[in-house]
Amino acid sequence: MAHSQPPESDSGEPRRQRRIQSIEVGMRVLRALTEQRRPLPLKELAQLAGMPPGKAHPYLVSFMAAGMVKQSPLTGHYELGPAALQMGLAALQQLDPLTEASQEAALLAARADLSVALAVWGHLGPTVVRLDEPRYPLHVNLRVGTVMSVFNTITGRVFAAYLPEPMVRTMLEDEHRRVVGGANGAFDSPEVSRMLAEIRATGMGRGLSMPQPGVNTLCAPVFDAAGRIALVMTMIGPHGVFDAEIDGPAGRMLREHAGNVSRRLGHDGQTTA
Repeated sequence: MAHSQPPESDSGEPRRQRRIQSIEVGMRVLRALTEQRRPLPLKELAQLAGMPPGKAHPYLVSFMAAGMVKQSPLTGHYELGPAALQMGLAALQQLDPLTEASQEAALLAARADLSVALAVWGHLGPTVVRLDEPRYPLHVNLRVGTVMSVFNTITGRVFAAYLPEPMVRTMLEDEHRRVVGGANGAFDSPEVSRMLAEIRATGMGRGLSMPQPGVNTLCAPVFDAAGRIALVMTMIGPHGVFDAEIDGPAGRMLREHAGNVSRRLGHDGQTTA
């Protein structure tokens, strides 16, 4: 479906759309309440919104009438009201992690000139649902629909670091039975514990020539509003070109784009497992 564009002026440049300044000013009050996540007195709220209390108060009165803000009868402090909660929940219900992540993945692939894959947790394990290729595609055994190993790929390990332990243990044991056969106790090994702890500490996973020789990977989790891992964004490139350093230029780009998606999904920086 085509997106409507702003009308053009006689000079051919897009005309600036009409804006209502009072709404934009009032949003500074709501933004301050949202960012602080606690009831605020009028003076502090006005200061955070960048306006004098006498200017902030009429906005608060209007927002209270609309249910966007409520005031404590005991302290007189202001906080977000029931209408703001309903609006936030409605926005979250409309969000689709893959849709939100797809644009960032495409931007990252173009910016870094590397392959970028998005994977979700499917019934067989980490599953590739999108793959953006650079100008010169890297020939790897990866395509949309590929199911990745839980512990033999960096993408799988990042999922394992943030998913609930019983879920990961069940998937790993099932994978071991299908590939190797017999019993498996790998999840409880010190090496696995150290590996997952390192991913949580750095917030990313890094693999050199893994799972394919000569190919490096760097993976970052994307979280939803509840702090749960929603998907993993993976950068892939040849060893001689892509060093996959977590704190290098590519790592910073990946962290930036994955963080953009997490914020759009309502993530506040706290994770759950």
